[in-house]
Amino acid sequence: MSGRNDLYQQVILDHNKNPRNFKVMQAATHECDGHNPLCGDQIRLYVKKTADGTIEDISFNGNGCAISKSSASLMTVAVKGKAESLARQLFSEFHKMVTGELDPETVTNQLGKLTIFSGVREYPSRIKCASLSWHALLCALDKQDKASTE
Repeated sequence: MSGRNDLYQQVILDHNKNPRNFKVMQAATHECDGHNPLCGDQIRLYVKKTADGTIEDISFNGNGCAISKSSASLMTVAVKGKAESLARQLFSEFHKMVTGELDPETVTNQLGKLTIFSGVREYPSRIKCASLSWHALLCALDKQDKASTE
């Protein structure tokens, strides 16, 4: 378990210090502001979706704790170039995983590297940090203005 915890910490720190897709996107077709009032995390998510429903590009900007920023970074990597339907499936699986409804070690899933966040379920106050960007993704895809973890 210690090895998994070390890997978790390394991935979180790397994506926090060097977040992938951390930029304002000028040509976004969908956008959403996300806010976690418990932690103060705030992000703006940008999505460029093609006519056939592919997430051609995705990025985010804002401020947040290490878990929030690294989750947003890993999420953008996971859904970029994927069909919207797969992104929605990943949201569902990720949310179930961090809330303890899905054990990625025993249930078949599409999460891949995102399983690094499975330990978040043991820290209820951090679940909203990890899931903020995911709520913002659904918000953007549904063409809503704001997402909140409230």
